[in-house]
Amino acid sequence: MDWVYKKFEELSPDELYGILQLRSAVFVVEQNCVFLDQDDKDQLCHHLFCIDNGKFIACSRIVPPGISYGETSIGRVVTSTTRRNEGIGKILMEKSIEAAYDLHGQSPLRIGAQLYLKRFYESFGFEQSGEVYIEDDIPHIEMVLRNHVK
Repeated sequence: MDWVYKKFEELSPDELYGILQLRSAVFVVEQNCVFLDQDDKDQLCHHLFCIDNGKFIACSRIVPPGISYGETSIGRVVTSTTRRNEGIGKILMEKSIEAAYDLHGQSPLRIGAQLYLKRFYESFGFEQSGEVYIEDDIPHIEMVLRNHVK
């Protein structure tokens, strides 16, 4: 498995295609959610992704402060349906948190998480910071990581 971390403008066309294809496969097809994934934030972000045997199996984007929230954020966190329950999502989040801190310092991180993943994000130290809200017909919560301990 190869983990790659790049600014948007450094992505090759094939890398960008692989990231968007993976996000579409999970967020649009698997979750049956019609929404516009290309939200004009990708160009402002760094992207972390994992390729295994030529297939994109996981990715996230590190969103600078002031774009989605006042704090740095990690978004579009996704693991391929074919590679779930292998611990790749855990590795992806650890690497995403590390990348966010490398880029923007050890400041709090805020995410908008799908409610069913609350325990997953709590395992990294994220805490719920608001009420449940509906986004694209899916229950979400905001969560904040103030003190990350590996």
